Amino acid sequence: MHLLKSPLLPIILMLFLFSISTNSYALNGEKYVVNKASAENFPLASKGKVASILISNNDYPGVLRVAGHLENDLFKVTSLHPKQINTISEASDYVVIIGTIGKSEIIDQLVRDGKIDASQLKGKWEKFTTQIVDNPSGGIKKALVIAGSDKRGTIYGMYDLSNQVGISPWYFWADVPVKKQSELHVLSGTHSNGEPKVKYRGIFINDEAPALSGWAFDTYGGFNAKFYDKVFELILRMKGNYLWPSMWGRMFYVDDPQNAVLADEYGIVMGTSHHEPLTRAHAEWAKLGKGKWDFSTNSENLISFWKEGMKRMGNTETIVTLGMRGDGDEPMTQGTAIDLLENIVKTQREIIKETTKKPIEETPQMWALYKEVQDYYDKGMRVPDDITLLLCDDNWGNIRKLPELNAKPRKGGYGIYYHFDYVGGPRNYKWINTNQIERTWEQMDLAYQHGVDKIWIVNVGDIKPMEFPTEFFLDMAWNPEKWNAGNLDQYYTQWAKENFDNQNTEEIAEIIKLYTKYNSRRKPELMNEKTYSITNYNEAETVLADYKILVDKANAINEKIKPEYKDAFYQLVLFPVLASANLNELYVATAKNKLYASQGRASANAYAKQVKELFQKDSLLTNYYHTKLANGKWNHMMAQTHIGYTSWQEPKNNVIPETKTIELPNKAEAGIATEGSENWWPNTATEAVLPTFNSAENKSYFIDIFNRGTIPFDFKITSKENWIKFSKAKGKINSEERILVSIDWKKATKNDAKSQFTVSANNQNFTIIVNTKNIDLSEIKGFVENNGFISIEAPNYSKAINSEVKWTIIPNNGKTESGLTLKPSNIKPIEISEQSPRLEYEVHFFSKGEVKVHAYFSPTINFTIRDGLKYGIGFDTDRPQIMNLNADSSDKNWNMSVANNIKIITSSHTIANGGNHTLKFYGIDSALVLQKIVIETASGEILKTYLGPPESFQKK
Repeated sequence: MHLLKSPLLPIILMLFLFSISTNSYALNGEKYVVNKASAENFPLASKGKVASILISNNDYPGVLRVAGHLENDLFKVTSLHPKQINTISEASDYVVIIGTIGKSEIIDQLVRDGKIDASQLKGKWEKFTTQIVDNPSGGIKKALVIAGSDKRGTIYGMYDLSNQVGISPWYFWADVPVKKQSELHVLSGTHSNGEPKVKYRGIFINDEAPALSGWAFDTYGGFNAKFYDKVFELILRMKGNYLWPSMWGRMFYVDDPQNAVLADEYGIVMGTSHHEPLTRAHAEWAKLGKGKWDFSTNSENLISFWKEGMKRMGNTETIVTLGMRGDGDEPMTQGTAIDLLENIVKTQREIIKETTKKPIEETPQMWALYKEVQDYYDKGMRVPDDITLLLCDDNWGNIRKLPELNAKPRKGGYGIYYHFDYVGGPRNYKWINTNQIERTWEQMDLAYQHGVDKIWIVNVGDIKPMEFPTEFFLDMAWNPEKWNAGNLDQYYTQWAKENFDNQNTEEIAEIIKLYTKYNSRRKPELMNEKTYSITNYNEAETVLADYKILVDKANAINEKIKPEYKDAFYQLVLFPVLASANLNELYVATAKNKLYASQGRASANAYAKQVKELFQKDSLLTNYYHTKLANGKWNHMMAQTHIGYTSWQEPKNNVIPETKTIELPNKAEAGIATEGSENWWPNTATEAVLPTFNSAENKSYFIDIFNRGTIPFDFKITSKENWIKFSKAKGKINSEERILVSIDWKKATKNDAKSQFTVSANNQNFTIIVNTKNIDLSEIKGFVENNGFISIEAPNYSKAINSEVKWTIIPNNGKTESGLTLKPSNIKPIEISEQSPRLEYEVHFFSKGEVKVHAYFSPTINFTIRDGLKYGIGFDTDRPQIMNLNADSSDKNWNMSVANNIKIITSSHTIANGGNHTLKFYGIDSALVLQKIVIETASGEILKTYLGPPESFQKK
């Protein structure tokens, strides 16, 4: 932010900024480094010279180390080497002064001289100020002073300046290039990001084999200080401060003792995962422990083991994990007594107090309510008030527990352990980014509004390819109040602008936004040939078409983007799009092969061949990532298997989907299939009927004419009705052809009609029934029934009634369009009344009788002590039914909800008469996120699809 004295100055400055070139953009603060000189600005680099860097040798070693990073960053940008000096007497003209208040005598002298305001920094947490000081000392014309309230504050100030001059946090981890600039000028004013709203903000490197582990051993020889040097730097450049290190067979403190030394130097707060108490990695027990991992029978050895961990910790900044799970991150023995776990925590705290020789409250501690441990808490287990309660999601991005709104404040506060990656049921997901920042924002905003602000940590797997959501998570953690449903779009564009030098910014932002949306619908590891329907509502074809649009856009950008950006673009945009599109195409081709083989279609064999080609393409994309990208820098990084899962655990290798090749007779043999059915004719005795045509929707439907032999045949389509139109009325079938059928509504029979057309092929005649509704829309309001349903995307309501809480659209959130929720979230359940918040959807029925309303929600978990999260629903003046999102909390239901990434709740209603009606959705609990409503009418059955039927026509 800028602290500006004159009320006119912001306006002048804004006009000034519009008139100058700015070649980079800071995601987390206002732009304060520009390319044009002025008398008020500080010339960081100008006319072939770069300012010297003045820093006291008495400052923290980590500050001195990062000052070296800043020097290197300035050299990368300007090709000029800044000179580092350590005493003010060496300085002249223009100098960058860097230091920590109370640690740097240079900064402290500026405070005493009244050159900088110490009150902005003293007692603050991780804050920096960057400002221009005129004539700070003899011989110095101007100084740019970066002052920190503490070690990390100063480090953040330096990295913030690096970001301002165009160094992305991902310059190493995603090869984002550095743009050369000869003129760098810092605007006047005091620049600061303030203090973070969340105290500890970090990542967990987990599930890191075979990808990250293979790369780390190839590149650095293991998870040693050379590796962690890059990790610590990345975390700090993103303004994080906390790390749970790699733990799959790894021992952070043992593998390389310099790991802990370097973490302390950088100011990284270390921790261990939820099941690794008192800083001891689980692998340490396997290597060094004695006896069973069982406190009830082996407490003496465990206590000795934990004491060594505390002694080793010393005075380094650490959040100590308390508690205990079973061996290997499994639940403890069935029926574990709460008093045993309470005794474990008590013993662990005695160890901490004894070894640190400090009051127990002075050592940060956390207890993770992970999986079954939360059950102990729910049954009454409590820990002392100074311990941070680390609440958790369900490993799939849905928070399980939050503090009650009337809960007493805890000295230790609350944290959240969140997931972008997971190993476990219902299926591992590790291969590629499937995380929508919209859902992350919605869940973490929910947590923040419930007072969770001590720790935010996220499982990022191998770090790559979770670059985008990881940076968003840490940015949001710094200031959760900065991002809201209305400006999340800007995060995509700002991130694209920062990392790709404002090339194709809007297009890249859109690609990232949509590929993560499409991937989040179902984790790739969960996909198979049954995921998307190839017969109903054109679902599979639409999914592939949407991916193809992204592929075409990404390839087009790749052709014209500056060559030095191609590696970064491949990692951050092109590969996830190409690989994800290919995988979806692979499974759709598999589905077609299996269905068409059962129908005897000649094309079945072509799809079997296509499956092999697509499977090979997946390996070729991975091979390019490993061997060609950045000259082979990222070998192993995409080695995670993702095709051929049969259980929650990954297959050893990718397994090609099973296909079927059929023997074709040496003759011509015709077959017909219609949209909405897996049947084919003449094999089926029932009539061939297309879905009902509706003049309001004006859709076309397809028939497939296919060959079951090797010899081509001719076909011809005829009808007595001149208003039934065909994309092709005659021709020759070698393998198959899809014919689109549509209606000329100006000529069609009014109201409801039943007609037909005939397909003549290979001396056979096939009759296809056509039902039409030529509707008079003059008296119709809202969404119109057709084919037995009305489908509505949640944001497309007719009317929204708000109260002290507001209906808020979360754009792009969810499987199809957007999500709709109530904000703010920190409110008690609302009692339904005429004035209470509700949504109204105008609908028009042609049928009457019982209808079912299927409400599609994000799979939010009941994080309260109540019996569930609720809403009301009803038609017209009917008394609303109260529905509970969490009525079925069984493991089976949870598995289905997270696998499908949707939760569907069904209510039954009676419609006395057809015509116009109003569906009313009443808000009760604010945390519900409504995505879609599908009304199933008495006259029909909804065809099976993964995304639900497409939205119905709406008469506005």
